[in-house]
Amino acid sequence: MTDSYVDPGTPDCRSALRYLWWLITSQRRRIAAGALLGSVWMVCLTLPPYLLSRAIDDGLEPGQWSALVGWVAALLGVGVLNAWLAIMRHRTMTRVRMDAAFRSVAVVVRQATVLGGALPRRVTAGEIVTIGFRDVAVISGTLTITGPGVGAVLAYVVVAALLLTVSPLLAVVVLLGVPLLAVLVGPLLWRLQGVESAYREQQGGLAARFEDIVGGLRVLNGIGGKEAYAERYRRGSRELQAQGYHVGGVTSWIQALGVGLPTLFLGVVTWLAARMATQGAITVGELVAVYGYTAVLVVPVSFFIEGGYDISRGLVAARRVIRFLAMEPDSAGGEATSQGPAAPSTLRDPESGVEVVPGGLIALVSARPSDSAAVVDRLGRFVESAATWGGIRLDEIDLTRVRRRILVADNEADLFAGPLREVICGARDRDEEAIGRGVHAAMAQDIVRGLPDGLDSPVDAQGRNLSGGQRQRVRLVRALLADPEILLAVEPTSAVDAHTEAAVAARLHAARSGRTTVVTSTSPLLLDRADTVYYLVDGSVAAVGSHRELLDGQPGYRRLVSRGVDDDALGGSAEGTVPPSREAVR
Repeated sequence: MTDSYVDPGTPDCRSALRYLWWLITSQRRRIAAGALLGSVWMVCLTLPPYLLSRAIDDGLEPGQWSALVGWVAALLGVGVLNAWLAIMRHRTMTRVRMDAAFRSVAVVVRQATVLGGALPRRVTAGEIVTIGFRDVAVISGTLTITGPGVGAVLAYVVVAALLLTVSPLLAVVVLLGVPLLAVLVGPLLWRLQGVESAYREQQGGLAARFEDIVGGLRVLNGIGGKEAYAERYRRGSRELQAQGYHVGGVTSWIQALGVGLPTLFLGVVTWLAARMATQGAITVGELVAVYGYTAVLVVPVSFFIEGGYDISRGLVAARRVIRFLAMEPDSAGGEATSQGPAAPSTLRDPESGVEVVPGGLIALVSARPSDSAAVVDRLGRFVESAATWGGIRLDEIDLTRVRRRILVADNEADLFAGPLREVICGARDRDEEAIGRGVHAAMAQDIVRGLPDGLDSPVDAQGRNLSGGQRQRVRLVRALLADPEILLAVEPTSAVDAHTEAAVAARLHAARSGRTTVVTSTSPLLLDRADTVYYLVDGSVAAVGSHRELLDGQPGYRRLVSRGVDDDALGGSAEGTVPPSREAVR
C-alpha cells in the first residue's frame, strides 16, 4: 500500500470501467489471493449442510454412534477451517480496498499538482475533497466484488450441483431463481446510476457555493449581500435534499430486495423440499441438507445484489475521478524545446515595453493594478504572450525550466496546512541560518515569536489562523527562501503598515542583491529602493527612471504614488482602494 501511494502508476482514464480494471490489474496477486480465499470460503459454506445430512442419515437415524461422532468431528473441522478462511479473506480484501484507495488518492493529488495554478479555475476545493474522500471510498468498496463476488458464482454452481444429486426439480428452481432475481434488481441498478450521478453533480455545485460564501464573507457583509447568498444556498440545499430522497428511494428498494428476495427464495425451496420429504421422495437428512444449501445460497445471492449495487455506484464515482484526471494544465504556447538562456539574461515584454535587466530591483507602477499584474503574468508565462528571455520566446522554453528559475509570488498563493517551518521552506530543506535571513528580510520575526512553538507551530490551510499582513509576509518569506533567479512579486507590502513596509523595502533590496527582482507597487517606500521604475499608462511604458526622476518629470506618476490620483488618471477607479488580486483582474 505504501508503494501504491509513492508510485501509483498511470491510470487508464478512457472510461470508468477501464479505470476500475486498472485498479484491479495494479494488484493482480492480491486480487487473485482474495478471489481464491473468497471462493474457497464460499464453497466451504456448502459443506456443513452435507456433513449434517450424513450425520443424520448414517449416524443418528440408524443409531450408528461411531459414524455420528465421525461426521460431527468433520463438521467441527470444517467450521474451524471456515472461520480461518473468513479471517484471511477479510484481511486480504481490506488490503485490496486500501490499495485502491491509496492509489486513487495518489493520482488525484498528483493531478492537482500538475494542474498547479490552473486548479482553482477548473474545480473547487470542496469538489477535490469530495473526490479524494467520498468517491475514492466508493471506488475502493467496489473492488470487493473481486473476492466474495467471484466466490459467490462458484458457490452458486456448487449448490446447484449438490441439489441436483438430491432432486432435479430443486436444482432447476435454484438455477432459474437466481437469474430471475437479477432481472428484478437490474433496472433499479441502472436507475441508481442516473439519480446518483445527478445528485453528486448537484452536491459538488453546492459545495462550491458554500466555499464562495465562506471565502467572501467579509465582502458580502460589507455590501449587504450575505442574506441573498444565504437564501440561494438554502434553496440549493433544499433541491439537493430532494435529489437525495430520490437516491435514497432507489437505494432502499435495492437493499430491501437484497434482503427480501433471497429470503422468499429460501422459503420456496424449503417448501418444495418439505413436500418431497413428506411424500418420501427425499430422506430427512436430505431435507436438512436442502434447507442448509438454500440458507447458504442466501449469502452468494446477497453478494450478487450488493455487488451490482457497488459496481453501479463505483462507476459513478470513477467517472468523476477520470473527469478530473483528464483536465489539462493551462497552456502558454506550443511545444517547448529550448532549455532557456544559460546565464542570467534580460526578460522582455514587447506588449508593454518592460525590460527586466538581470541583477536589479525593478518596480512596475500603474494606476490600474491589473495592468502591472498582466505584465507579471506574461513575464511569468502564466498567459500566452510574445515575451522573451535572452532573445528566446518564453513559450519555446521548457515550462519546468521556467518555473524553476522564474517565480511569481502573489497574495493569492496557497498556504498549505502544516508547521510554519514546512510552510515557508516548501520542498527544500533550509538550515536555521537561511530561515533566519528570510524571516528577517520579510519582517516576520514577530510572527515566529507570537506563535506558541515558533517555527514548529501549526499553520492552518490558507493561513486562516494568521492575519492578512502575517499571511503576506509568510508568503514573502517562502518566496525569498525559494531563492529564484528571477522573483516577480505582486504587491508584496500592500497589507502591512508603513513602518513594516519601509523595513521590508530596505531588507528586500539587500536580501536579493545580485538577483533579479520585480515588484508591482505604488508605495513610495518601496519605489524609493528600486533601481529602476517603469511607469505604465494603459498597460504600456510611459516613462522609465528612478523613483526621484519620475517624481520630478512625470506629474501623473507623482499624483499616483502620493495617493492623490484623480478619477481620469485612475481610469475610473476610486482613490485609495486596495489593489485587487491577480485572480480578480484576469
